[in-house]
Amino acid sequence: MSYLRLAAAQLNTVVGDLPGNVDRILGALSAAESAGADVCVVPELAIPGYPPEDLLLKPGFVADNVAALEKVAAATGRCAIVVGYVAPLRSSDGGRGLSNAAALCAGGRVVGMYRKHLLPNYGVFDEQRWFTPSDEQPTLFGVAGAQVGISVCEDVWFPGGPVAQQGRAGADVVVNLNASPYHRGRRAERLAMLSERVAEADCAIAYVNQVGGQDELVFDGDSQIVAADGTLLASGAQFATDLVVVDIPIGAHRRHPVRALLPRVVATPSEAPERAPLNRPALRPALSDHAEVYRALVLGTRDYLGKNGFTGAVIGLSGGVDSSLVATIAADALGPQRVHGISMPSRYSSEGSRHDAGVLAERLGIELRVVPIEEAHVAFTSMLAGVLGREPFGLTDENLQSRLRGVLLMGVSNAKGWIVLTTGNKSEMATGYSTLYGDSAGGFAVIKDVPKTLVYDLCRYRNTQAVLEGLPGPIPDSVLDKPPSAELRPDQRDDQSLPPYEQLDPVLEGYVEGDRTAADLVADGFDPAVVDQVVRLVDGAEYKRRQMPPGVRITTKAFGKDRRMPITNRYRSAAGETMAAEEPGRA
Repeated sequence: MSYLRLAAAQLNTVVGDLPGNVDRILGALSAAESAGADVCVVPELAIPGYPPEDLLLKPGFVADNVAALEKVAAATGRCAIVVGYVAPLRSSDGGRGLSNAAALCAGGRVVGMYRKHLLPNYGVFDEQRWFTPSDEQPTLFGVAGAQVGISVCEDVWFPGGPVAQQGRAGADVVVNLNASPYHRGRRAERLAMLSERVAEADCAIAYVNQVGGQDELVFDGDSQIVAADGTLLASGAQFATDLVVVDIPIGAHRRHPVRALLPRVVATPSEAPERAPLNRPALRPALSDHAEVYRALVLGTRDYLGKNGFTGAVIGLSGGVDSSLVATIAADALGPQRVHGISMPSRYSSEGSRHDAGVLAERLGIELRVVPIEEAHVAFTSMLAGVLGREPFGLTDENLQSRLRGVLLMGVSNAKGWIVLTTGNKSEMATGYSTLYGDSAGGFAVIKDVPKTLVYDLCRYRNTQAVLEGLPGPIPDSVLDKPPSAELRPDQRDDQSLPPYEQLDPVLEGYVEGDRTAADLVADGFDPAVVDQVVRLVDGAEYKRRQMPPGVRITTKAFGKDRRMPITNRYRSAAGETMAAEEPGRA
C-alpha cells in the first residue's frame, strides 16, 4: 500500500500581518519537510489572515498579499504546500473582482490554484461582500504519486459540491482549507459532516482549520484527517497551534469507479523519498463542553489583548461571580502579573463581597487595590442635586455608583495602558441589566456571550481543575453560594428585576439564538408572564447593546456580527401585541 504523507498546520495568523504570516507559513513548511511530508496544508486565507474584511477593498493590500504568496512559493522544494490567499480575478476570468483562493506551490513556484466555489453569507460570514464565487472546474494535482484535490472551507460542508466532484474524478485525497470559528457543539457537527462527505466523495479528506482569536471570533483548530474508508486517522489540538503529520493510504479504498474527468497537473515527482513509516498518530481526546468553552474564552482574551498590543488588563472586582470568572480567565490568559484588580466598594457593598474579592485576588496571585467610591458618590450626589432640585434616588443613584467605577477604571486604563475588561454576561446584555458608561465601560467583554447559568458552571469547572492539580479553587465557594446582586441599593438581588436565571436563560436562548417569537415560546411551554417580560427587556435594550465592547463568541448567535436587529423596531409577535417598551432594570 502506498501513502501520501501530509502535514496539517494549524496556524494562529494575524489579520494584515503579511510578513508575520509568511514567517508562520514558512515555519510550518520547514517542520513539514523535516518530518518527510509530501505536502503541507495551511488554513484558509493564511497569508492575509482571516477574516480580512474591508482590507480587501484596498488594492494595495491585495497586491501585497500576492507578493507574499510569491515569497512562500519561492521557498518551496520537494515538499509542496497548499496555502490560502486572495486572488485577483483577471479580465480573462470574466472581469474584476477577488477570489478566496488556495495556491499549490512546489519547486519554487506556484503550480496551480483553486478558487472557492461556495461563499458563506450568514451568521458572522459576509464573503459575498468581497469575493466572487468560482464556477470553474477544479484541477487534480499529482503530488508524490497521489491525486490531490483542493477545496476551501464552505465547499466541503454541502453535498454535491466540488469535493464530491473531485472524488468522482479520482482524487485520492481532498485537502480542505478552513477558517471555521468555534461555537458550542461545533466539533460534533464537523465530524458528522466529514463522515458524510468522505462517503460521498469516496476519498480521504484532510480538514485543516486555523486557530486563535480574531476580534470576537475564536478559531479552535481541531483539524481532522479522515481516510477514504471513514476512519479518523488523526486530529489536531483544540485551541492550540499544532502540526499534524499523517500517512494517508492511497488507492486502498475506492468503492466506485472514476466517473468524471477533471484537468490534472503534476506538481511534484511521483517517487516518494525513502523514509520510515509513521506510527499512527494518537487521536486526541475531545475536550468536555465546559473545557471547550473555557479554553475558547482564554484564547480569545489572550489573542485580543496580545494582537492589539495591550500590556495588561484591569478589572473591577466586586466579589461577585461574573467579575470573579473574568479575572480568572484573564489570569489564565495573560499570567497573573499582567492582571490588575480594583475593588471599589460603595456604602451598599457587603463585607462578604469585599472579602471575596480579596480572597480571589490572593488565590489568583493578581494585584488588588481598594478604592472606596463614597467620597465621589457624595460629591456627585450634591452636584446632581443642584441640577435636579433634589438628591438623586432609585435608578439614577444606582447607576451613578456604577458610572463612578467606570470613570476610575478608564482613568487607570489611560494612565497605565491596560485594557478594561468588562464583566457583563449574556443574560445581562440581553435584558439590558447593565449601566451604560458604567459596568459596560471598557474595551473587551470576556463573557459577553456566556449566559449567567453557564457562568456558574464555568466557575465550578475551573475550581475543579485547580483541585485536580492540588490547588485551591480560585473562586471562593461563598461567591457561588450567595444570591447574585449588583449591590447598588440595600438588600438588592437580581431576581427583583429579572426572572430567576434558570428560567430566564432558556427563554433567552430560544428568543435570541433560536429566533423564536413570543408566541412560539409560549407554545413551547414557557410561562407567558416570563416570556412577556423577557421579550420586552430584550427588545428595549438594543440601543444599549450597540454600544457594548466586543467579546468572545461561544454560541451560534452572539450579540454583534451574528445578530443585527434594528434599534428602531416596532414588530411584536401575536402573543406580545400589548407589549410596550419598558425601561430595563439598569439603564
